[in-house]
Amino acid sequence: MRSVPPVARAYVLLTAGLAAVCAAPALFSTDSSWLRVGLLACLYAGCEQVGRFRFLGRRAPRGMGTFFPVLLAGAFLLPPAAAALVAVPGALLARVEQRPVWLRKVWRAAQLALAAWASARIFGALGGPEAVAADPGPRLPYVLVPGGAAVLVFCAVLTVLDGGVLATAERVPVRGAWRGLFLRMLAPVAAHGLAGLVMAMMWTSSYGPVAALLVLLPMYISCWVFAQYQRERAAHQATIRALVQAVDIKDGYTRGHSERVGQASMMIARELGMEGERVEALRFAGILHDVGKLGVPTRLLRKDGPLTPQEREVIQLHPEYGHEMVRGIAFLGEARSAILHHHERLDGSGYPYGLVGSQIPEFARVVAVADAFDAMTSTRTYSRARPVAVALAELERCAGSQFDPVMVGAFVRVLRREGWSPVVTADEVVPAARRESGVAVPPPAAPR
Repeated sequence: MRSVPPVARAYVLLTAGLAAVCAAPALFSTDSSWLRVGLLACLYAGCEQVGRFRFLGRRAPRGMGTFFPVLLAGAFLLPPAAAALVAVPGALLARVEQRPVWLRKVWRAAQLALAAWASARIFGALGGPEAVAADPGPRLPYVLVPGGAAVLVFCAVLTVLDGGVLATAERVPVRGAWRGLFLRMLAPVAAHGLAGLVMAMMWTSSYGPVAALLVLLPMYISCWVFAQYQRERAAHQATIRALVQAVDIKDGYTRGHSERVGQASMMIARELGMEGERVEALRFAGILHDVGKLGVPTRLLRKDGPLTPQEREVIQLHPEYGHEMVRGIAFLGEARSAILHHHERLDGSGYPYGLVGSQIPEFARVVAVADAFDAMTSTRTYSRARPVAVALAELERCAGSQFDPVMVGAFVRVLRREGWSPVVTADEVVPAARRESGVAVPPPAAPR
C-alpha cells in the first residue's frame, strides 16, 4: 500500500465508516461496561507497545503481529459495540514503518474493530455471555461452542477484509486474493481465542481482573518465542539465498539446479520417513551442495573445452571448499556432511575421500541421487533433457555401485506417485559437460 490506488483508499475509508457505525452505540451507552472497555483497551495498547520498551532492549522482536487474546476477551466480556472500541487506541498507536502511515493505522483499527464486533455478536447470540458469567461450576464445556463460533467469525472477518486489501491495494488477482488466508490464520487465532476465553472467565470469577492478567503472561511469552523463531528462520533463508545467488552468478551452469536438487532431496527424505527438522536440513544440503564452486577459479568453471588432469583436480576440490565455507553455520547440522561427500560413491570410486558404502553419510547419499537425477532431466544448451523414466532407469542401473539402492528406491516411488516437472536451469551455460565429475561414470548419471 505504498502507492495506494484510489479504489483501495475508498475501500479502507468504507471499512472505517462501517466500523464507526458498529461502534457508535457504545458512545451513547450508560451501562457499566466503560470500565472494562478502558481497562481492556489500555491492556491491548500496552501489549502492542511492549516491543518498544527499553528494558527489553534490542531483543524485543518486531513483527510479532497483533496480540488477539485481549481483543477476543473483549468480545467475550462486552457488548458488540463496546468490544469494537477495544482495538482502536492500540491500533492507532501502533508502530507503522511503511507509508501512508495514517491510512495503515486507520485500516488496522477498522479491521480489528469489525472483527471484534462480529465475534461479540455471534458469541452473544449463542448464549456465551451467560455461560461466562455463570456461578462457579462446570462453565467451560458450555462456553466452548459460542467461543469457538466467535473465533471462526473473527478469523473469517479478518480474512474477508485482508483479501479485499490484497485485491485493491496490492493488485492481487481477485481469484487468488483470498486463497489460503483463512486456513493460515485459523490456528494462531484459535490459540489466542482459547487464551481470551480463559481470561474472560477469570475476569468474571471471584478472583477478578488481576487474575485474568496472569493468563496473558505465558501467552505473550509464547508469542515472543515464536517471533524469535520466525526471525531466526528468515535469517537462515537469507543466508542460503545469498550463497546460492553467489554461486549462480559465478557459474551459470548451476542456475536453478541447486533449488531443484533441494526439492528432490526433500522428497526423498519424506519418503524415507525422516522427521521435519531433518527434512529441512536435507533441503538445505541440496540447495548448497555446490557452494564450494565459489572457491574454484571462474576460468575453470567457464572453460570452453576439455579440462586437463590438473584442472580436474582443482574442480574436485569444490566439496572441501564448500564444507569449509559452511563449517561455522550451526543451523545446517547434517547438511554440512552432504556438501562434503555428495560426490562419494558406494564402490569407493568417488571423491574427495573415496568412502565406501555406509561410510558415506546418509545425507550425502540422498543428495547424490537428487543431483544426478536433476542433471539428467534438465535441458542445457549442450544437452537435451532426458525423460523422467529414462533417468529413473539409469539411477536404478547404477544403484549399488554409484548410488545407494535405498535412496534410489525411495526416489523412484515418490516420483511415480507425485511426478516431476524438469525445467531449463540456465540462461547461459558453457558447453563443457560433466566437467564437475572427476572420475569415469556412466554419462547419463553424471552430475552436471
